[in-house]
Amino acid sequence: MSKLIVTAFVTLDGVMQAPGGPSEDVDAGFEHGGWQVPYVDDDFMELIQGVFERTDHLLLGRKTYDIFAAHWPRVTDQNDPIAVKLNAMPKYVASRTRNSLEWHNSHLLKGEAAESVAQLKKQLDGVIMTQGSTDLIRTLQQHDLVDEYRLLVNPLILGTGKRLFSEGAAPSAWTLTESRPTSVGVQYCTYERAGKPEYGSFMLDEQE
Repeated sequence: MSKLIVTAFVTLDGVMQAPGGPSEDVDAGFEHGGWQVPYVDDDFMELIQGVFERTDHLLLGRKTYDIFAAHWPRVTDQNDPIAVKLNAMPKYVASRTRNSLEWHNSHLLKGEAAESVAQLKKQLDGVIMTQGSTDLIRTLQQHDLVDEYRLLVNPLILGTGKRLFSEGAAPSAWTLTESRPTSVGVQYCTYERAGKPEYGSFMLDEQE
């Protein structure tokens, strides 16, 4: 049985759309692509390297797979630990439009994504990570398949864009297990499942 991790670059208002470049995702006229790039520094890259070192399998939606597959196979520097890891590890792709995958060690999931991923979790050992892939992540959330979040929260508010958690998401509680800031203010936070939310009240009891 494997553990399913969602890694996401997000703004303070939860936007995760197109962090890497202006043409990455222009859905609904999104004009803020590349918002995460100014916050990349040595601390950030060290965190990302650690994220991939603790990952055994990669799960991607079609758009994110296409972005990754267009870049990482061309990075052949054996001293680049992220490239080495990504090019070698098994990659699973949820797509209704793809019929074949060219990137080494890539596998196309068949059928409905939620059912396929649930089976994948049972079949594999270690950590499965998904990154980007907004639609896929929301499907995983809706079917209660996420075991952990690794969030890189950038000190930025965009006010628009696709968000990590959509309106109407099922309530759930999480435990903060790791937190670390970078030198430019990106906060890396790891959250593990903690069941359902508990509720209370700050209202004062009526006095007689």
